Amino acid sequence: MAKGEGAEQYSNASLFNKTDSSDSFDVPPKHEHRNRLSVCNKICYAIGGAPYQITGCALGFFLQLYLLDVAQLDPFYASIILFVGRAWDAVTDPTVGFLVSRSPWTRIGRMLPWILISTPLAVLSYFLIWYVPPFETGKVIWYIFFYCLFQSLQTCFHVPYSALTMFLSSEQAERDSATAYRMTVEVLGTVLGTAIQGQIVGMANAPCLPGPGEIVADPTNISHFGFHNDSAHVISLEHTKAAYMIASGVICLIYILCAGVLFCGVKEQKEHSQVRSQPMPFFQGIRLVMGHGPYAKLVVVFLFTSLGFMLHTGIQK
Repeated sequence: MAKGEGAEQYSNASLFNKTDSSDSFDVPPKHEHRNRLSVCNKICYAIGGAPYQITGCALGFFLQLYLLDVAQLDPFYASIILFVGRAWDAVTDPTVGFLVSRSPWTRIGRMLPWILISTPLAVLSYFLIWYVPPFETGKVIWYIFFYCLFQSLQTCFHVPYSALTMFLSSEQAERDSATAYRMTVEVLGTVLGTAIQGQIVGMANAPCLPGPGEIVADPTNISHFGFHNDSAHVISLEHTKAAYMIASGVICLIYILCAGVLFCGVKEQKEHSQVRSQPMPFFQGIRLVMGHGPYAKLVVVFLFTSLGFMLHTGIQK
C-alpha cells in the first residue's frame, strides 16, 4: 500500500514537473514576427537618407565657388545668399516639424505623403540653383529665392523621413537596426555627393578673378574641350556652366531614384504610432531630454562637429 501511494505521488509529481517545465519556455506570440523588418526594408529605408547628404555636401562645398566663379556675383552678395539660406533653414525645421506632427493619416501613411509631394519640387528648385539666369539685375533675388525654396522642400523631405523611424516597427531593436543602416548610407551619400560634383565640375573650373584672355565667354572662340591653342589651356565660362548643370542633373536623378526606392520599399504602420499617454508640454519635454546627461553630451559633440564641418566647407578654397 505504501509502495502504491509512493508510486502515485511520484507519478503526480512528475506530471506537475512536466507541466511546469513546459510553462518555463517563453513561446513568442505570433504577432511579434509581424513587426520584424526584412533586410530589404531596412536598405530601402536607408537609401532614402542619401539625397539629404548628397545635396547638402554639393551645396556646402561648391555653392560659394559657383556664385563667385560662374554666376560672377560680388562676394558680399554671395555671402548674403548663403547666410539667408542657412537662416531660413533654421526657421523651416521647427515649422515643418509642427505641421508634420499635425498632419492627418492617409491611405499611404502620415509621413510618406510629405516625401512624395516634396520630391519633384525639391529636385526642380535644386536644379535651378545651378542655373545662371540670362539677366544681371535680379540674380541675387533668383538665387536667394530658389536656395530658400530648396531648403524648405528639403526640410519637408528630411523631417518626415527622420520621424519615419518610429513608424517602421514597434520593436526597438528593429528601429535601431534600421537607423544603423541609414547612418551607413548617409556616410556613403556624403562621399558620393562630393565625388559627383567634384569630378564633373573639376573638369571645368573657372578662375575666381578672371583676367583678359583667361576665360572665353564665347564658346566659338575655343577649340575642342576648351583649348584655345596647343600651348595655352583656356577655360570657357559656358563650359563651366554646362558642367555645373550636368552635375546638378545627375544629383537630381539620384534624388528621384532614392525617393522612389524609399516610397516603394517602406510601409508605415499606423498602429505603432498611436500615443499611449497624455501629450507632454513642450518645455517639460525639453527639460526632460536635456536633463539626460549622455544625450546632452552627444548634442554638444554633434554641435561642434557640425560647426567644424561647416567652417571647413566655407574656407575650403
